[in-house]
Amino acid sequence: MTKIDIYSGFLGAGKTTLIKKMISERYKGQKVVLIENEFGQIGIDGGFLQDAGINITEMNSGCICCSLVGDFGKALEDVISQYAPDRIIIEPSGVGKLSDVIAAVNKVTNEDVTLGYTVAVVDAGKVKVYMKNFGEFYNNQIETASTLILSRTDIVSQQKLDQAVEMLRSHNEDATIVTTPWDQLTGEQLAEAMEGKHSLAAELAQMAQDHHHHDDGHCCCGHDHEHHHHDHHHEDDHCCCGHDHEHHHHDHHHENGHCTCGHDHDHHGHHHADEVFTSWGVETARKFSREQIETALRQLDTRAYGFVLRAKGIVAGEDGSWIHFDYVPEEYNVRTGSADIIGKLCVIGSKLDEKAVAALFGV
Repeated sequence: MTKIDIYSGFLGAGKTTLIKKMISERYKGQKVVLIENEFGQIGIDGGFLQDAGINITEMNSGCICCSLVGDFGKALEDVISQYAPDRIIIEPSGVGKLSDVIAAVNKVTNEDVTLGYTVAVVDAGKVKVYMKNFGEFYNNQIETASTLILSRTDIVSQQKLDQAVEMLRSHNEDATIVTTPWDQLTGEQLAEAMEGKHSLAAELAQMAQDHHHHDDGHCCCGHDHEHHHHDHHHEDDHCCCGHDHEHHHHDHHHENGHCTCGHDHDHHGHHHADEVFTSWGVETARKFSREQIETALRQLDTRAYGFVLRAKGIVAGEDGSWIHFDYVPEEYNVRTGSADIIGKLCVIGSKLDEKAVAALFGV
């Protein structure tokens, strides 16, 4: 029996970190295959995960929908037939629609292959801004997942965390929501959450079941119990964040309204990732200083290069080390890591000025 778990999440939310934790703490001893579906020309997560000894099938495609309906399904079938794994972990592109991934998985499920966890990893500090600017893609992940696992909850204010939970709940009333920092939870606890065992709905169902075991219809503890119902407020079917959701379009991947990948796509009110997001990637042998990288990452926050959602890289350092970096809006991490065969830089965003980004990194 093969279970297929899907770990979605918007760009930079922490999917890779969560997957590493689950593999080391929950999937140990199982035959696990990880399938990544990267948006853009250059996949960098592969290098990070290979450091952890994880088996990877990496597919790069600027047109995410093509890989989902074509290569993606074939890759699943090939992995199942060749490896017969206990578990397949799918890490979709950060700008992919979770509903599309689930549809692709459902096409290959049978009595021996089942859909397991459907998770959306959510950066607790970015919920409001991402809902406002990228509602169609962002909300699809939130609304489709059975479990919402929040990241960076330990570095946001209580007010911002409460607001994030309220906004997420307004888009998904049934999902289990995890807000406890991951280092305080075991992989087993997270797995139980993904299975719905720790959800409020599950606990209420258990209470209801226990209630039926009492002949007098009252709880045997002797106390009266109040049940608080949380209503999620909407006005005129608008998101409770109070913003209209704008959708920004990019035309440079399309000609006359058709994707240049050669496939026809259904555009009835729905947008594909390559219409809204631009991916810039380059390989480079150039050597960088840590200060150069940090300065460039701070510049990405100015919006002078477009709305930059994600930047990642593995580049050679001037001192002989290798520099690994990650960027999401208002946050970045620069560290020393293992060497790669050549330096790689990747930036993803909306209305991205690719020439300016190239000049920023000097490549």
